[in-house]
Amino acid sequence: MASNNASAHAEAALSGAHPRALAAMSGGVDSSVAAYLLTDQGFETEGVTLKLFENEDACLASSRVCCSLKDAEEARQVCLTLGIPHFVYNFTRTFNHDVIDRFCDGYLAGETPNPCIDCNRYVKFAALQQRRRELGYDYVATGHYARRAFDEETGRYLLLKGRDANKDQSYVLFHLTQDTLAHMLFPLGELTKPEVRAIAARQGFINANKPESQDICFVPDGDYATFIGKRRGTAFPPGDIVDRAGHVLGRHRGLIHYTVGQRKGIGVAAREPLYVCAKDAERNLLVVGTDAETRCTGVVVRDVNLIALAELSGPVRCEVKTHYRQTARPAVVTPREDGGATIAFDEPQRACAPGQAAVFYQGDVVVGGGTIESVQGLGAGC
Repeated sequence: MASNNASAHAEAALSGAHPRALAAMSGGVDSSVAAYLLTDQGFETEGVTLKLFENEDACLASSRVCCSLKDAEEARQVCLTLGIPHFVYNFTRTFNHDVIDRFCDGYLAGETPNPCIDCNRYVKFAALQQRRRELGYDYVATGHYARRAFDEETGRYLLLKGRDANKDQSYVLFHLTQDTLAHMLFPLGELTKPEVRAIAARQGFINANKPESQDICFVPDGDYATFIGKRRGTAFPPGDIVDRAGHVLGRHRGLIHYTVGQRKGIGVAAREPLYVCAKDAERNLLVVGTDAETRCTGVVVRDVNLIALAELSGPVRCEVKTHYRQTARPAVVTPREDGGATIAFDEPQRACAPGQAAVFYQGDVVVGGGTIESVQGLGAGC
């Protein structure tokens, strides 16, 4: 299998040209080092930072988020150090429609959406790849900890986990298509975070010791309910908290304030700790139970994207992650007639939440993934 940048150089050699890459630069250390590695490897590189907000004040409440004005300036400074051009692209309309609005819609429907996945999918990849085509560049490069390879036997591009298990970001990239992967580079895929910081320090980058981004950029204080309420001009009515048998245990403050798997802040006294098992948006009910009652035997996923396989022709043995930080668990993925898939876990898993992603792996290879639509066998841990 040819991997990472090697095939890019081979393709360029055939045409006698230097490969050209747009380096997506958030202002953080990862994307800065990715841009440096491209230039060091002979790519004709242009640094690009994405403007995602009409009102930049949305980003200024915290230093632990991405996409602030300071981030853009730090990206520009790194580009000056590298001697490459830097441009800011205005993607505010795409970000509002495909990230913020989808985030609000998901929460209002009782789901737990992951806006970082949508931002990667619709902005950092789809929209930026379109800009790449318009400008005549060969690749888009990002600072994600993931790897790509080409499988000569199947003729398909593969997405693989990053070498640094603590930083692997393949989970949020399950949506990548064959065309996108053909024009993607992940320069950090073989590196660890300490190695990346060491490179940045040697190059004298101003962001070498910059902290990790922690919060959702458009809700830097973490108060999703207030943000969505103001954006949509709506209130979130209280309702009943019930156990899995339907017995009323108390009152909730509005479903939007809770997430599946949550333990603290439920406000119901019990003999043993209670967790959020589910949110019933249609009846405005918060369903709670013990830790065992949050476990399920499987999930149904929609919007499935396959990478390593052209199609699911039958059940496939995989390891599946339903949370970013989770260790992938053994399961069987079976296609559905509606284009989705059913995932049956070997052992019950806890806190699988509609709206989150379920990503299928075989070893380091991402087979594909989808969005959790519903949970099956809830309470299987009892």
